[in-house]
Amino acid sequence: MRCAHPVDQVRAAEEPLLASLPGGALMQRAAFGLAQAISSFLGGCYGRRVLLLVGAGNNGGDALWAGAHLARRGAQVDAVLLAADVHAEGLAALRAAGGRIGMPRRRPDVVVDGIVGIGGRPGLRADAVEALATWPAVPVVAVDVPSGVDVDTGEVPAAHVRAELTVTFGTHKVAHLVDPAAQACGTVRLVDIGLDLPEAPVTLLEAADVADLLPRPAPDGHKYTRGVLGVRAGSTTYPGAALLCLDGALGIPGMVRYVGPDAVAGLARARHPEVVGPGRVQAWVVGPGAAERAGEELAAALVDEVPVLVDADALAHVEGPLAVPAVLTPHAGELAAMLDVHRGDVETRQLHHARRAAERFGAVVLLKGRRTLVAAPDGRVRVNPTGTPWLATAGSGDVLAGVTGALLACGLAPFDAAAVGAWVHGAAAARAAGGAAGPVTASDVARALRPVLVDITA
Repeated sequence: MRCAHPVDQVRAAEEPLLASLPGGALMQRAAFGLAQAISSFLGGCYGRRVLLLVGAGNNGGDALWAGAHLARRGAQVDAVLLAADVHAEGLAALRAAGGRIGMPRRRPDVVVDGIVGIGGRPGLRADAVEALATWPAVPVVAVDVPSGVDVDTGEVPAAHVRAELTVTFGTHKVAHLVDPAAQACGTVRLVDIGLDLPEAPVTLLEAADVADLLPRPAPDGHKYTRGVLGVRAGSTTYPGAALLCLDGALGIPGMVRYVGPDAVAGLARARHPEVVGPGRVQAWVVGPGAAERAGEELAAALVDEVPVLVDADALAHVEGPLAVPAVLTPHAGELAAMLDVHRGDVETRQLHHARRAAERFGAVVLLKGRRTLVAAPDGRVRVNPTGTPWLATAGSGDVLAGVTGALLACGLAPFDAAAVGAWVHGAAAARAAGGAAGPVTASDVARALRPVLVDITA
């Protein structure tokens, strides 16, 4: 599991380590790892031209010491000092290794962003913006985080660096995982410097975590003990939403029941003879394509007092905490309507609004996006790393609702079901698209679920 710690936890973890090490040893660990990453990014050091943009404090010190390492390996290193009080020892080391101070005349191969670190405020000063604009087409490697982003929220309220590679130390930070800041990070490389950190409030599931959480049938299990999911979805206007939801759900629990208009039920039985009619369930999915029926379907599902996943049209009928464990699955526009804010506010402050909604509605909130967020009412958040831009297609959310609802019916807690559902759904989309190579439909994603689940449980 990848963990993202806020700045105060990182600082607290550094203090005992700093006390136990010789002076400067921690910075040397960081700088050596940074130099290695830059060398790998450039495909070597000798003859490469490196430009350091150096601010005050340890972030600039990391850049200067890394520059000294690169210069000793044959790189031409120039440093633009953007503060009067840059790290003195790092500056001396760079000069001793042959580094030069000032803007180079020739185009560098890489710009190293050592302007501000994790303690910096969002935004950049005018001199930093000007320095970055000097070589606009040159790739940037950011030290710890791209300067100017909000490290603890993932927000980018002002001018900031956009990096192709970010080299961070000790642990990931929230800005590395949460959009829109995560988009500014490019590829993130973690350098272990020996920090002992507490449990993180923001995490990201990896394949091994998903494999551990996925429910598996007991040797003596049967269709009822494996879980029974009920689906209240679709309408005469949007029958396909119900079918795609069923596509996503089938095979994970022991049984799937469909409740909806007769015409849609007939389509469901024709497509999936395994689907049965009304009866007892362990969880409900309500809302995909339900249109004007969404409110009454949600009310009917809540009568059973089992966990419920609320999606699409049914989200408009959630006005406060539900009386059962729940997962709400809005996109940014739907969440904006639920919170009575503008969609742009949600998109620029995704972590804030996902947590706010989870607390307000007393439910797990799965905020769909490039980096889908799963927020629990207690403040915990999981970020989903899987998927492809091609997943932004009609019907994909219906498949996601089916997968996640099925996991609820199998007994996963809402927080786990939502996080695992998002991961599996995104992995299926990537598989169907051949990585990020080409377009997919929601039906393609549904068909790719089975091989993804087989791989992850093997």
